[in-house]
Amino acid sequence: MTQDKLLVAVFGGFFLGAGIGLSVRGGGVPDGTEILAIYLSRKLGTTIGDIIILINILVFLTAAYLLSVESALYSMLTYLAASKTLDFVIEGIEEYTGVTIISDQSEELREMIINVLGRGVTIYPAKGGYGKNGVHNEYDVIFTVITRLEIRKLNIEISKIDPKAFVVMSKINDTRGGMIKKRSIN
Repeated sequence: MTQDKLLVAVFGGFFLGAGIGLSVRGGGVPDGTEILAIYLSRKLGTTIGDIIILINILVFLTAAYLLSVESALYSMLTYLAASKTLDFVIEGIEEYTGVTIISDQSEELREMIINVLGRGVTIYPAKGGYGKNGVHNEYDVIFTVITRLEIRKLNIEISKIDPKAFVVMSKINDTRGGMIKKRSIN
């Protein structure tokens, strides 16, 4: 379709990653690299795409030595695109994010998360360290798990209640047990 090597590398990687991702989601694997990547990702706690790119770096170094550096770099670009697409297809749009919120309005935020977002929360009692004014205060820390599609809505709702709230978000690789699925709001 095109002679542009950059377009071929990027879109080839996209389609390669999508194909491998759909195969893995369906329970199959195209070749031995994916079998090794699945095994190592479970043992090491990394993504399958990260393991595949690490394995292929060795292949690319050999290709750079035997063939040409340019070919190896295009191949590396292809597999970078493939690994990101693979992770997206396997992890899906429902990638979870853990959110920790520290605020003086923790009760209002708790009610908002339950009633507006339909998510459960965990409340941790906490004691603050000494701040600028020397006050040692006690408060509740809220923790919830949301999807990446809910991050914007959560940020908007938090800023309506407490624009000064301290919010920490982190990607969650795996969840088990509990109430992960969204509650239906009556």
